[in-house]
Amino acid sequence: MKKGMLIKIGEDLFRVLELQHVTPGNLRGFVRVRFRNIRSGSLSDQKLRSEDTVDRAVLDERQMQYLYKDGDSYHFMDTETYEQMHMSTEALGDSVNYIMPESTIAVEFYGSEPVGIELPVTVDLKVVDTVPGIKGATASNQIKPATVETGLVVNVPPFINPGDTIRISTETGEYLARA
Repeated sequence: MKKGMLIKIGEDLFRVLELQHVTPGNLRGFVRVRFRNIRSGSLSDQKLRSEDTVDRAVLDERQMQYLYKDGDSYHFMDTETYEQMHMSTEALGDSVNYIMPESTIAVEFYGSEPVGIELPVTVDLKVVDTVPGIKGATASNQIKPATVETGLVVNVPPFINPGDTIRISTETGEYLARA
């Protein structure tokens, strides 16, 4: 099991938000998992032992183009059939910080129901706003916040300026390099 995975418990689908492996003293280890129910949107925490089994949901992926955001809905178009559909902000989660209009991404379907998107490992986004770097500062661990075009705030090195394009990891949300 890993973060972002979709699992099936009974008839319900759950997205794994966080997981932590715990090994207390002389007891057996377990995994503490936080889920979000896809259909109802409710959060739940659960402890899973090594004997417990969960089924991974079988998903179909279709290439779709992200068109636009309308209030709380994100609209997508199938690149083969030109059929349009929308997904809510809750269904997409943190993925909304990494998608740009006109970009093509893989949308995951469970049956005919869209349940999420599969992001690439990294995305290149343009820096919209950041404070100017301090000239002559040579400390290697200096960072400053920068806002990218999707509204995501990322910590970047001092040499990044507004207008630069940076590469961001979609798994951790951290700055990787200048693009």
